[in-house]
Amino acid sequence: MVRELRARRRPALRGRGHDREGRPRRQCGGAGGAGDLRRLVPREGRRLQRPRGGGLTVGWVLSPRAWRVYLRHLDWLLVLATAGLVTYGVTMIYFATRGDVAGHPLAYVAQQGQAVAVGVVAAVAVSLLDYEVFRRWKWLFYAVAVGSLGLVLVAGEVVKGARRWIDLGVTSFQPSATALVLLALAFAAFLADRVDELGSRRVTVAVLALVAVPALLIYREPDFGSAVVTVVLALALLYFWGAPWTHFAAVAGAAAAGAVAVLKVLPLVGVTLIHRYQMDRLLVFLNPNRDPTGAGYNIIQSMIAVGAGGLGGRGDQATQTTLDFLPEHHTDFIFAVICEREGFVGAALLLLLYGLFIWRALRIAVAARDMYGSMLAGGIAVTVLFQVFVNVGMTIGIMPVTGIPLPFVSYGGTAMVAFLVFVGLLQAIHLRATVTSSPRGWRGP
Repeated sequence: MVRELRARRRPALRGRGHDREGRPRRQCGGAGGAGDLRRLVPREGRRLQRPRGGGLTVGWVLSPRAWRVYLRHLDWLLVLATAGLVTYGVTMIYFATRGDVAGHPLAYVAQQGQAVAVGVVAAVAVSLLDYEVFRRWKWLFYAVAVGSLGLVLVAGEVVKGARRWIDLGVTSFQPSATALVLLALAFAAFLADRVDELGSRRVTVAVLALVAVPALLIYREPDFGSAVVTVVLALALLYFWGAPWTHFAAVAGAAAAGAVAVLKVLPLVGVTLIHRYQMDRLLVFLNPNRDPTGAGYNIIQSMIAVGAGGLGGRGDQATQTTLDFLPEHHTDFIFAVICEREGFVGAALLLLLYGLFIWRALRIAVAARDMYGSMLAGGIAVTVLFQVFVNVGMTIGIMPVTGIPLPFVSYGGTAMVAFLVFVGLLQAIHLRATVTSSPRGWRGP
């Protein structure tokens, strides 16, 4: 499947219709293909097209037939995986926090529920749009992402020594989470517009330069984990675009050299670019007992909770969680809560749901009608996979503590909305690949 997703180099131009739009030729279509492609589309799908440009009309929204076709062609396995993950997460947040706020056992659940509601509405709205319209806004998305990340450093709310949130009065939001969505749309569009330069070193360098700005701003908050996720997203998009392996090898070599310089060389001349707590996290990752009551406390308590769950879990006897031995039990270490309460069986069920989600995202990437949709879907799949791997890894002690949340499960309103918007984008790509009456893609059920 992975080999199918990567772009291929184009053969030399030999008068084979290169003046067409940049999309694969269908077996039944000519250069435009609109007439013949209609035979592939259900009759009701053809009658209910929306206007060009991705805009919704009142008539379309009020049409029961349109909604029936829309619901019929959704990727319901993706919906099932998402609903299962969100439900699992809200349930575990309840068990982890019901005693944290005296007299208000549903305090955290209520806030997370509001975020889920907003995210579901946003996901449905995004899925109804023609995602191609986002290509025209790539520089606006990039500017908004960078601007919001710069604003949080100036006017952000400081929580536990980090300036990561912007207070809006009635609520607050985390720009690094919204920036992930905006940057995915922007970078995918940037690369899709350069399909004729597959493998170009110049394009790879340009993307790395573009992602360096938001990544450094996020690192300054400080939020090393989110900065790494942003870079991984850009690298994933480069992979699906078709960047050669030599480019990734060069990036890996540069990253290794940079790590040596930051950790070993620069401190010798009095230059420190890494925070003390970040250095402590790296050291206790190698040996948690180095500081069992300080930097190593979180990971030690997490591994105790994971081991205590056994096969079937301890349920309400999960003392690591209920007695607050486990820190950040509703955010960074919620997987440890799941392991202690539900045991190996519960943890395996959660990972199966993630596997289903990633599989569907990759299938959507394979079936996408254009490179933009394919790269978006592939980038989303890799981003979710990476965050799950790192979060679960740090919970069981095979990865350093980085503060990367568990997608759809960890407490956090902005992250929940952002990942549900990703789901909406996946559905939009899927719908336009499965129900289409024009070469430009699906324009409404």
